[in-house]
Amino acid sequence: MRTWKNVIYLSLALGMLIYAVPRLPIGEGWTIPSVFGIVWIGLSLLVVAAHLHRIIGVDEEREAELRQVRRVARQRRQQWLERQLGAGQGRK
Repeated sequence: MRTWKNVIYLSLALGMLIYAVPRLPIGEGWTIPSVFGIVWIGLSLLVVAAHLHRIIGVDEEREAELRQVRRVARQRRQQWLERQLGAGQGRK
């Protein structure tokens, strides 16, 4: 499901780029509209790169490691909470 969302967003971003680039006033010197156009193109290319990065799955190994770390942290919190609740019952 996550990959399909990224494919849709990637195609929307590319479509937006294809539509807007010919209409942007680039090449007229360092005017405010040309600087805006350059910054806009840069940000949209960054969005495209982020979606491509996600689709290709460069961080799959890292995500697996993070899931493992989160699972261990959750288990430790649960054990700590059980120890706290057990110690609280012993005081009564």
